[in-house]
Amino acid sequence: MKKRYLFLLLLIFLSCKKQSELGKELQCKSFNFDNLELVKDVENKFSIAIPKNWKTNLYQDNLQSSIFFADTTKQLTATFLVDVSFIKNNLEINDLFKLKIEQENLKKKLIQINSKELIFLEKPTYILISKGIKSDHLYQKLQAFIKIDKNHFILAKAEVYGDSLTQNRLCKAISLIEKIKIIQ
Repeated sequence: MKKRYLFLLLLIFLSCKKQSELGKELQCKSFNFDNLELVKDVENKFSIAIPKNWKTNLYQDNLQSSIFFADTTKQLTATFLVDVSFIKNNLEINDLFKLKIEQENLKKKLIQINSKELIFLEKPTYILISKGIKSDHLYQKLQAFIKIDKNHFILAKAEVYGDSLTQNRLCKAISLIEKIKIIQ
């Protein structure tokens, strides 16, 4: 009986994942997704675990390699969209960069509701959450700029449409974004 109890404790310990600063910042609880598959970008720079039945698109050009995914079995206002891109460019997280991103979002009529520098995937990261209207829907957008090295960064974006359970869906997106693994 004692061995079984210790075994169960070990299983519980191994299944618990330390929550990222990003998840903590947004006061998210961790979500577990079933039936995940590992998807690698075209250039083999990063991978991410995504539910197998979700629609996934890969994209590549001279500057970036991206994985875009969403649960297309649900209506847009009941799910979320995620786009993760490995970008070949320098990223300096400073006031000028933050102002530039905020101005780009304002051009898209997005209003900033939260921003913060933190450590994510053991890398310096700047997160920005904005809200606005797109395609006649209210939506929130999370952008996480993750500095990989002096020549590369990852931009992880999540979009949540509608006004129902937005925080819950944003947290689910973060649970998947936390599964990014840098291969480089």
